[in-house]
Amino acid sequence: MIPPPLARLHDLLPAETASAAETRALGARLAEALGPGLTVALFGDLGAGKTQLVKGIASAFGVPPETVNSPTFTLVNEYAGRDFPIYHIDAYRIRSVDEFFEFGYEDYFFGEGLCLIEWPERIAPLLPEDALRLRLTHLGGDRRRIAPEGAAQP
Repeated sequence: MIPPPLARLHDLLPAETASAAETRALGARLAEALGPGLTVALFGDLGAGKTQLVKGIASAFGVPPETVNSPTFTLVNEYAGRDFPIYHIDAYRIRSVDEFFEFGYEDYFFGEGLCLIEWPERIAPLLPEDALRLRLTHLGGDRRRIAPEGAAQP
């Protein structure tokens, strides 16, 4: 059984977007089902739209989209949302699970904010069991597909 409010995501996903603006708009709609204490793992290749989706989610919580960027070199960006913090993690440069463990990931995964992770496959053993796992797929041009991880591809 899918816990509410995550059950609402079934009405929105899978989805296809045809521009960065549409991906951000989908993120804003997805945000209605997200909140503090949740970890969202965003799987997808380079250019799949992960950061654009994060911009949309963060904007729904009052974070200006132009302040949201991928924390590839800083590992984590913290944004002050209206009611709670948003933690944007990019695990691309993590060399090992041990390195991420030493980073103090628990403060983000089990903290008081919403945790959004790009490249979560690099730290998969540490992901919370109840993490929302989304797969972003580049379909060519500006088209993207966003679906729950493991959902059948068209």
